[in-house]
Amino acid sequence: MTLLITEAEVRSLLTMPVALDVVEESMREQGEGKLVLNPRRRLRVPDHGMLHYMAAADPVKGYFGMKIYSTVRGAARFIVPLFRAATGEMAALIEADALGQIRTGAASGVATKYLANANSQSAGIIGTGYQAQTQLEAIAAVRRLERVRAYGRDPKRRAQFCQEMSARIGVTVEPATSGEEVVREAEIVITATPATQIVLEGAWLTPGMHINAMGANWPQKRELDPAAVRRSDVIAVDSIEQAKMEAGDLIQAFTEDALRWESVSEFSGIVAGNIPGRSSPSQITLFKSIGIATWDIAAAARVYELAVARGMGQSIPIWEGAG
Repeated sequence: MTLLITEAEVRSLLTMPVALDVVEESMREQGEGKLVLNPRRRLRVPDHGMLHYMAAADPVKGYFGMKIYSTVRGAARFIVPLFRAATGEMAALIEADALGQIRTGAASGVATKYLANANSQSAGIIGTGYQAQTQLEAIAAVRRLERVRAYGRDPKRRAQFCQEMSARIGVTVEPATSGEEVVREAEIVITATPATQIVLEGAWLTPGMHINAMGANWPQKRELDPAAVRRSDVIAVDSIEQAKMEAGDLIQAFTEDALRWESVSEFSGIVAGNIPGRSSPSQITLFKSIGIATWDIAAAARVYELAVARGMGQSIPIWEGAG
């Protein structure tokens, strides 16, 4: 029997501490070569509709599956079918909007844990939308923040975001008047925007800073200018194969010199201890996050196991009587 797990149930089960643990473990397994990952593919249909799909397998935990989502006229709908690798049975069908938001924030949290200076106490975020919430929550979970600033173009939404996130993370989040103000006063910077135009310039960066750039996952989009990429001493991505397809910040910065991809590391190797990360307090580090299916499957598997243990979810008949 397949378990249907709703958005509300996912939010109750996949807390940020759980997500940080799950995503870090998945990254370590990826760095050890234990996982199978297929990059995202996108299917375009008339009237600007799109179907997006990405798949992964975790032979260690015994699951495989994929995240599938549609984007049509501004509305996005996410689902993860999770299968048992040993039998091919569908263990769960999981509504995955919250799952994706939380695992994406957790990935930036893990990157901050490994790449930001341990004594970092100030953070700034450019972008005050849906994805920005869990980004800031994850950073606050791995560093003792004392000052946080946020900038978004809409003053009303910016003020609301600061108020809500102050209560959520237990640190006052102050509104900033520009992206430059956010960056110049932060040791950890997050960009979480759907921008096609640059929101962070290399001239604003200071030694020792860590950047989580997670907003642009299309080749034609970017949040960082080429100078910001050039000034980064350590550049890590979640998947080099997928980054070459989607990471507009790097694709556009490397357009005239493809050999610069050789300086980019897969972050999972840093987590697994196979490659170095930050080697000095003065280095500028960059984690370019585009989102990969191994995180979705890892989070979905944990949600499913927690739901079973707590008697949550609804059994639905799929393929009953199939051999």
